[in-house]
Amino acid sequence: MLSVEDALALVLSLAPPPQAETVALADALGRVLADDAVSRMTQPPFDAAAMDGYALRAADLPGPLDIVGEAAAGRPWGGTLAAGQAVRIFTGAPVPAGADLVVMQEDALREGGRLRITGARGNAHIRKRGNDFAEGDRVPAGRRLGAADLALLAAMNVPRLSVARRPVVAVLAGGDELVPPGAQPAAGQIISSNDIAVAALARAAGAEARILPLARDTEDSLRARFAQAQGADLIVTIGGASVGDHDLIGKVAQDLGMEPAFHRIAMRPGKPLMAGRLGRGAVLGLPGNPVSAIVTAVLFMQPLLRRMQGDAAAVPPVCRGVLGIDLPPEGSRQHYLRASLAQTAQGPEITPFADQDSARLTVMAAADALLIRPPGDPARQRGDSVSYLPLPR
Repeated sequence: MLSVEDALALVLSLAPPPQAETVALADALGRVLADDAVSRMTQPPFDAAAMDGYALRAADLPGPLDIVGEAAAGRPWGGTLAAGQAVRIFTGAPVPAGADLVVMQEDALREGGRLRITGARGNAHIRKRGNDFAEGDRVPAGRRLGAADLALLAAMNVPRLSVARRPVVAVLAGGDELVPPGAQPAAGQIISSNDIAVAALARAAGAEARILPLARDTEDSLRARFAQAQGADLIVTIGGASVGDHDLIGKVAQDLGMEPAFHRIAMRPGKPLMAGRLGRGAVLGLPGNPVSAIVTAVLFMQPLLRRMQGDAAAVPPVCRGVLGIDLPPEGSRQHYLRASLAQTAQGPEITPFADQDSARLTVMAAADALLIRPPGDPARQRGDSVSYLPLPR
């Protein structure tokens, strides 16, 4: 069977180049820059006071000095300081020409129009022009934009951005045993939860997700759902990709022209994973067990969607921590164990849950991370260094 690393490489190869669109800065949260954003400003645009106090010449210390004016943010003092002069100044105001020092008001004694410096003088308290960024500086393509990025781009006076179009994901869950949330299940039926989780994970990765109506265990029903998914950049199927008599998704997808990349990989949970290309889009077939579906969506679907947007951080980095309990040797497949994280003086401590049943959503919901155990990993003791992947909340 294919390794997790090789399978991920094949999945990422299904991503087409990102398509750019232009959006207003205020609408760009969570979007990925398709082109560099170039600053139209220098910040600060002038030498600015970093404290409330007095602008003066260091050579004139300790005074006394004549106070000849006042400068505030948005209201600069327009003159040039001469020897023996000072200007009352407030945070953010332009430092007057001729001044090379701002003394905090706590370190100065004012008597009418005269000033004497009484305190420490070690810091100039001046933010130099351009010490944040300069005109022409760039925020590089491939960056997913957070709130601080939007603030930076606003300060750079960039009103519109070229960002990657959000990929459209069609989520197709199937099975005669499934009914939607809110319905009353008949004997032998359960509520469909995987499509809700997978769509949420797709949106968290920046995609637009459409949950298709549940498919029945017939080829005609599956063909109808694939027709409804037409135009999607990615079709994510859930369940029905194994080898049982009722597992029809792989067959129907190939009958419709899917070029398979692989089917089944050496991991647990999630061995019956399928990937391929169908027309201009990609297909990812996730297992039907709830935990398996969520874990494979995190490991394969989300990186694929981020790659479709040109995200430079498409594959999240693996973290290191210390093991919280002893563990027996691992089997022949790479194992992703649901685990809890605790911060200790030695760093993150990761402890897998005792129950790793791939049908237990309560354990999945409680997990902070996935402990990664390579194939054939030997027995581990508490305190050993191990790898894990954090699970976002």
